[in-house]
Amino acid sequence: MCSAPDPRRWKALALLCTASFFVTLDSMIVTLALPSMERDLRLSNEGAQWVLSGYILAFGGLLLLGGRLADLLGRRRVFMTGTALFLVSSLLCGLAWTPEVLVAARVAQGVSAAMMVPSALSILMTTFGEGTERNKALAVWSGTMGFGATAALLIGGPITEWLDWQWIFYLNLPVAAVLLAVSPLLLRESRTRVGRQGFDLVGAVSLTVALFALVFAIAEAPRTGWAGAGTIGLLVGAAVLLAVFVRVERRSSAPLVPLRIFRSRGLVGGNLLMLLLGVLAFGMSFGVSLYGQQVLGYSALVFGFGFLPMTVVNILGSAVAQSVVERLGLRPIAVGGSVLLGVGCLLLTRISATGHYWADMFVALLVFGPGLGACFVASSIAALSGVTEQESGLASGLNSAAFQIGGALGVTIVTSMSVSFATAAEPRAALTEGLRAGFVAGCGFVILALVVAFVLLRPAAPPGAKRVGTAKVR
Repeated sequence: MCSAPDPRRWKALALLCTASFFVTLDSMIVTLALPSMERDLRLSNEGAQWVLSGYILAFGGLLLLGGRLADLLGRRRVFMTGTALFLVSSLLCGLAWTPEVLVAARVAQGVSAAMMVPSALSILMTTFGEGTERNKALAVWSGTMGFGATAALLIGGPITEWLDWQWIFYLNLPVAAVLLAVSPLLLRESRTRVGRQGFDLVGAVSLTVALFALVFAIAEAPRTGWAGAGTIGLLVGAAVLLAVFVRVERRSSAPLVPLRIFRSRGLVGGNLLMLLLGVLAFGMSFGVSLYGQQVLGYSALVFGFGFLPMTVVNILGSAVAQSVVERLGLRPIAVGGSVLLGVGCLLLTRISATGHYWADMFVALLVFGPGLGACFVASSIAALSGVTEQESGLASGLNSAAFQIGGALGVTIVTSMSVSFATAAEPRAALTEGLRAGFVAGCGFVILALVVAFVLLRPAAPPGAKRVGTAKVR
């Protein structure tokens, strides 16, 4: 890492955050466009689910491998390769003439995201020196991801209503083109020197396939059932492959994931918190989308604008967390943000089949938004502070994978509960019952987030204490 700060670092951060925003946006933006896709392409229910889960599968399953490849092959090179694939796959999504082409293009989009996100975050880690500046950069990055997660529904509704569903993909094209043009000017190339140690291919394959099996099981569980042979087989297979991975990593001279990295309480706590945050962010957004459109009958346009208050307060929550993290430390921010998330979920448990946006959703969204932004900041800084340059891509991949896998789990929980707990005869009342149960489950995940924050995120260090990573974490 250069001793002198890179004069281009803040412009580079803007570029990297732009990439992060659009990649995160694409995780959920298709939700409001699915009815139009089903009509135009004659998508089946299973095909519609794969438009959403295909992206998450590829994104979550390949993130760690993408991060390690960035460390070894060159972070800027992998980022630009992923961006080029993002451009091509987005174009194919918009031009898709059959359901199969659309699903395949969405999977390719997920692959591109798995290359872009960890390499971009790794570039951030190597561009900003450890300490206050890196903490500020990480806070901006994490706030951008949180904004992307909430802005998807805000942006997706108007685009689908005013233009057509293809334009949610065409929107990516000029952005990706600009990223490709500007990256060589603003981003410095860096990589990890591995000498003759080579690359841990067995570890990479076993972990990647294990993550694919896990995310695939989560995505398919609503259709096959949690007790179905297919789901259980995939979960057992994932567990076996993870055991193989651990055994290989212990013996490898150049492990994909050095197991010593998990000795860091901050890294473990930050990633667990990010996993739970993914469950809550995706689960709540998906559940509220179902309630707003299928129960209350709002159009994609109206419902999209209904997410504007949450998007605004999400940005405010991130900004406040960024401004006080050096002074208060990570634990108070994570705890305070989790409490707001819990209150938001609790308010949503009161929704009714004859409700209204202002009475049933508005206050909950206002409370949930800043909690989401604050927790993003705390979990990202906790997971990435103190990480060496050689392992920055790996740590970045872990952090992003935690959010995506949590997102797949959150959507699955809401989908499963909307079916399992629906007992009313009238369809809208039945769906409301199921969604209420899903939001109750969200409160349970908030409790887990509070436990993680108290146990694994250390309090602020007293004056004069030795500082590692963030200035307020011992």
